[in-house]
Amino acid sequence: MKLVFASNNKNKIQEIQALVPNIIQIVSLEEIGCIEDIPETADTIEGNAILKANYVTEKYGFDCFADDTGLEVDALNGAPGVYSARYAGEQKDANDNMDKLLSELKDESNRKANFKTVIALNLNGKQNLFTGIINGKIIEEKIGTNGFGYDPIFVADGYEKTFAELSMEEKSTISHRGIAVKELILFLQKLSQ
Repeated sequence: MKLVFASNNKNKIQEIQALVPNIIQIVSLEEIGCIEDIPETADTIEGNAILKANYVTEKYGFDCFADDTGLEVDALNGAPGVYSARYAGEQKDANDNMDKLLSELKDESNRKANFKTVIALNLNGKQNLFTGIINGKIIEEKIGTNGFGYDPIFVADGYEKTFAELSMEEKSTISHRGIAVKELILFLQKLSQ
């Protein structure tokens, strides 16, 4: 089964292809000729996932899934949330985003945060949502070189290392995206039985 993943983020595509069974081939937006930036104008993480999935299905006619992920920080009332990728500006620079967040939390004792991923799947004319949440905290400095986004400053509950210190395999077993993708895979496996 081929499924379009509404993303051109090579890290995300690699991460998800490693998680799905071999019977599912993940196809990128680039591979279907979609090179435009799909607007992410919803004010929720769920809303953006739905917007992206619907865009591909309506404009290109493919079954597809799209995800949106946000980092929600307790002390910032859930910010950066839906604006996580462009928190420090439209250049979408991970280091700028982390620097801004660390600066805003400088004098804050409550450093609780969670990553939330929502996957919207459009398949056979129906839409299903899958959600993954991992709780943790924001540490005070960047540590690690793996991963992407806010991984160098996020430590999941029950762990000592940041997401950026974990291998892709270790991160995938516990991450928000890993949880949502597992739900997606279980759903797809039931369909193919």
